[in-house]
Amino acid sequence: MFACSQDRTVHPPPSEASTGSRAKRPLAETDAVDIWIARWLRVRRKDLVMRYGCDPRRLYEIWEERRFPGSRDKARALFAQRYPSLVDRTDYGLHRPIHRRVPPELQPGLFDGLEPLEA
Repeated sequence: MFACSQDRTVHPPPSEASTGSRAKRPLAETDAVDIWIARWLRVRRKDLVMRYGCDPRRLYEIWEERRFPGSRDKARALFAQRYPSLVDRTDYGLHRPIHRRVPPELQPGLFDGLEPLEA
């Protein structure tokens, strides 16, 4: 599937990745383990969506551990077996969403604290 050569991830040839040979089916726990490992190998989200034929939100459900809660620990053990040289340089954390909107409690009101004008 993947190979590491001198700290670089070698992706499969385009013919394997772009054919979309996988039929659409629900993701299983083994897929979730593979998705975690691919994340740590820095495989692009677009490639994972093409490989598994799923909506990108399904990947984030796995990365936030809303689906398959124990898959990250299993993937971490398997990752340590397969890629021992990358273990100390990998961030195993969960996905942290970055909200684009400023939270309302951080946005001060423009006219807060002004006294009304007297006529």
